[in-house]
Amino acid sequence: MSSHRGLDGYQLIVRALSDRIVEAQTPIRVLDAVKWDDSIRQGFLKAKGKAMPPVDHGYYLNRPLAFDSDAKKLEFQNIERDITRQLGQFNPVGQIMRRMCREYRMVIRMLEARGTADFGLISQELYGAASDAFHAGDPTLADLGLMLSDYLNNIADRGDLKDEPKTLGAKEAVALLQTRLAAVFGDDTIRVFESDGILADAAAGADYIKIRTDALFNERDVRALEVHEGLVHVGTTLNGLNQPICTFLAKGPPSSTVTQEGLAILMEVITFASYPTRLRKLTNRTRAIHMAEEGADFLEVFAFFREQGYGLEEGYSNASRVFRGSVPQGLPFTKDLSYLKGFIMIYNYIQLAVRKGKLEQIPLLFCGKTTLEDMRTLRKLVDEGLVLAPKYLPPQFQDLNALSAWMCFSNFLNHLSLDRIEADYANIL
Repeated sequence: MSSHRGLDGYQLIVRALSDRIVEAQTPIRVLDAVKWDDSIRQGFLKAKGKAMPPVDHGYYLNRPLAFDSDAKKLEFQNIERDITRQLGQFNPVGQIMRRMCREYRMVIRMLEARGTADFGLISQELYGAASDAFHAGDPTLADLGLMLSDYLNNIADRGDLKDEPKTLGAKEAVALLQTRLAAVFGDDTIRVFESDGILADAAAGADYIKIRTDALFNERDVRALEVHEGLVHVGTTLNGLNQPICTFLAKGPPSSTVTQEGLAILMEVITFASYPTRLRKLTNRTRAIHMAEEGADFLEVFAFFREQGYGLEEGYSNASRVFRGSVPQGLPFTKDLSYLKGFIMIYNYIQLAVRKGKLEQIPLLFCGKTTLEDMRTLRKLVDEGLVLAPKYLPPQFQDLNALSAWMCFSNFLNHLSLDRIEADYANIL
């Protein structure tokens, strides 16, 4: 964090309130609070996937939160009141900080409700539901998941699109990733190292990326990690930590998860780092959440993942992502909708920014853990000097020429009727 030197009275007030939000949210660890422990997994595998995981409301009562939830809600309430008291009702940066306080209070209410019906309902308020439409009359996320699945099925049978073999061990992956990130961030900014304490193949922290010791990768995996975890997740954290006044930009509430994951998937697409198997993983998660919203229980969602070709262990870990924080017959935890939902929202946002000639808005997505609805305000805050433009930007967002050309063509192509084209091209394809 930067020092307070050189800030005027108003900036010091904003900085102090911002620091209080950062401090208050520190013990709130959503994924830690909702995950199921290893004994549940082992029991499920021992029963060969036939028995419902024994998770109920009582299971969560035995795993208390790492903080006093009533005291924490009051703390955010007090910060929110002080923001209004010190900055006034309509101050732009005050409005962003107040919304963050309200959102964190909602997160705490969701965690208090683990194992009850309210958990899933509050999750939908925070992260959305699969049955939400993007705009009036548009397809929903669930529709999009099914549509993408159809496309993926059309290309799945092709033998020449099989994934490259995973021949890189953790050591080689670490070295390769470290070299690639050093080219963008400079040598020592991001550390890449092995770890045996993580479930995923890789995990990003504030200024590091951990690679699981026994995981195997191919070059495409490393490329995806570079852009997804490195250029987006770690990059935006570092840009947030670089903020001298609006320090809250280093921390992301759920609304910023949608922006973060959307940017990460968009980066994978425009750098050609994504591939059908990876896209299928995201569409499967969206479809599974939709199934659970429609009443499917854990065993039915698990069976869906088995049908998609996952083994017993992978099927369990995918299905448990859907029901963590909830119960095996309950509403899902909808965080995993963030990937596709965020992708569509960010893509639309960039398209419109290009169409309206507001290119300078686009890099601001990277100035910290931003939320899409705050972008207009952030532009003002950058102009006022309250927020610094991002220090670290992926090359694709430094050169807006290429990005805007792509989006201009894309804007135009969106106006053509694909059904009409399909009919007309029937003889040549």
